[in-house]
Amino acid sequence: MTHRNSPLTPEGRRRLVERCRTRPIAHVAAEMGISRAAASKWVNRSKQFGELGLIDHSSAPARQPTATPGQLVKRIEAMRREHKWSASRIAFELHEDGTSVSRRTITRLLAQLGLNRRKFIDSNGETNREPQKIIAERPGHMVHIDVKKTGRIRDGGGWRVHGKNSAEAKAIARTKRRGAKTGYVYLHSAIDGYSRLAYTEALPDERAVTTVAFLDRARAWFAAHGITQLERIVTDNGSCYRARAFAETMGESRHQRITPYTPRHNGKIERYNRILAEEFLYARTWHSEQERTDSLALWNLHYNYHRPHGAHGGQPPASATPSAVNNVLTLYTFGRTPGC
Repeated sequence: MTHRNSPLTPEGRRRLVERCRTRPIAHVAAEMGISRAAASKWVNRSKQFGELGLIDHSSAPARQPTATPGQLVKRIEAMRREHKWSASRIAFELHEDGTSVSRRTITRLLAQLGLNRRKFIDSNGETNREPQKIIAERPGHMVHIDVKKTGRIRDGGGWRVHGKNSAEAKAIARTKRRGAKTGYVYLHSAIDGYSRLAYTEALPDERAVTTVAFLDRARAWFAAHGITQLERIVTDNGSCYRARAFAETMGESRHQRITPYTPRHNGKIERYNRILAEEFLYARTWHSEQERTDSLALWNLHYNYHRPHGAHGGQPPASATPSAVNNVLTLYTFGRTPGC
């Protein structure tokens, strides 16, 4: 295959051969900007193979002693198409039959065959399994926990307050270049999968001891709303959730970690993080991190008691809790102040 800077394409090679019939090869090569050896190569290939000699051919060696046998490749393809097994499962089955093939080799062969993705096995999707929904059956059945990392706001506000090209923003940029760092705030959130009742705290880090303390406070907060038992706690595979201290604080709850790199398995808390970003973090202009942190308690009140939720027909999440608390007065102006 010719590259973008190649001086000769198949059509260019044909013209080269035609010119060399009546003129010296060296003159034609200089005229076309190539070496005499390259011109002679294509002229000789044309004499030996005709038009086929001017077409690009594979540069793979004619003999590959270490290549996977063709029969084994067909067997791997059949196992993939028939059973939809992964590369690890195919390697295991082959090993059981006395054929040792590494998982990496099978992965490479499946990619070459165009079968590395499950959806590629059947382009129509007729034999693909249908995605299953993760549905909580009752309050406390599944509680999803996650941490959202967000940048800390400097006192006086950042570029959203002063503008990107303002003197204040340029001063902040200079301090960053000198190595000064504002740091981050970690928003720990827990949401009940059934009622969508959510609890969020702004904490300084995401270490295991911090996460364990947050879980204890979240248990007490859910208990105050009638959810006294957390049957299953769903998290990602972060180091704070894999720590021994977090496992010891589970108690009677079952800890379920999602499949790595599959955040949709923890989709309820991921969607809540998006709502948190759109309707709280960036919904208005904050002048300090303390101001935003102090407003977080107000956000918890707004989201759980007054914000309509589609999962409950436009009712707030608190309406689906065992205590059915839904008579909290709207005595605040969250989301109604100028600039919100």
